[in-house]
Amino acid sequence: MRKRRMATITLDPSLGLQISTNTHQEGQIVEEIDGLIRVYKDGHVERTEIIPCVTALLPPEFGVTSGDVVIDKVTNVWARFYLPKKCHEKTPFLVYFHGGGFCVGSAAWSCYHEFLAKLAARAGCSIMSVNYRLAPENPLPAAYDDGFKALMWVKQQALSGENEWWSKQCNFSSVFLAGDSAGANIAHNVAIRLGSSRAAALKPLAIKGIILIQPFFGGEGRTHSEKHTVEPPHSALSLAASDTYWRLSLPVGSNRDHPWCNPLAKGSSQLEELRILIPLLVCVSEMDISRDRNLEFCGALGKAGKKVECVVYKGVGHAFQILNKSQLSQTRTHEMISHIKAFISR
Repeated sequence: MRKRRMATITLDPSLGLQISTNTHQEGQIVEEIDGLIRVYKDGHVERTEIIPCVTALLPPEFGVTSGDVVIDKVTNVWARFYLPKKCHEKTPFLVYFHGGGFCVGSAAWSCYHEFLAKLAARAGCSIMSVNYRLAPENPLPAAYDDGFKALMWVKQQALSGENEWWSKQCNFSSVFLAGDSAGANIAHNVAIRLGSSRAAALKPLAIKGIILIQPFFGGEGRTHSEKHTVEPPHSALSLAASDTYWRLSLPVGSNRDHPWCNPLAKGSSQLEELRILIPLLVCVSEMDISRDRNLEFCGALGKAGKKVECVVYKGVGHAFQILNKSQLSQTRTHEMISHIKAFISR
């Protein structure tokens, strides 16, 4: 029998968080991240509505058009699109995956809605934010399947030649895979699935780059940053929470040296499978427990001959760009958006 394990996580109170009062009255809790998710012995999963889900509507001052589109009615995978209004030419197209340890989160979360609207407006790009299936009900590789299927769906829309409201402005010859935390892990693994052999199968889409923001990786051995990083107030990721997310999302019987979790584990062929030589931008947070894994990942990519640009954001922690409203975080978020804009504009 699995013992109940609890990891504690706190988020910035300035977000106006909403707490759900819906609870599962019976059954033993086998996994829990306090304030986010509970998993019961009978399989019931309870997620706290700690961040509100919002509609696609945006205030006019954002200068962005947004709307939701269903991608797969069977799996209920959908996406939210963001199109900058001021761009008169076709814009680079980002396929974005949200974070949340594969277990929580939504493309409708208010924090992602605001961040991606700002990113679309300031970086001059169109964005498709994919709402993929979550673990533990849908363990990996379900999220990777959904990410790949979303990309194939875009391909079919591009081939159809129909000018949908969201596709008119998208430059499908300048596509970027992007995401933060677990979403960056998804973007990485979707890129691996593509490889060089499938690049032709994507036409008319052309992947021009990969943007990984604080990619969520792990491993059985602990890094220095995992053991010693003093997390900033309201940190979005603790080591205990990380371990719980991996237990809930990896296939049964796997440990944290599974290649989906640890791409640098002994015997992993992930970097070799990432055959495409398109450039990568990896955004790392200095106060993030994932910092060392992110830096080691960038180093391994460089040694493998990949084109990688690594940027470290000083004084901020995991997911600062969506979960922290401090002046420093806002400054670093502006810097990140500027780096992304430069990356997709080359």
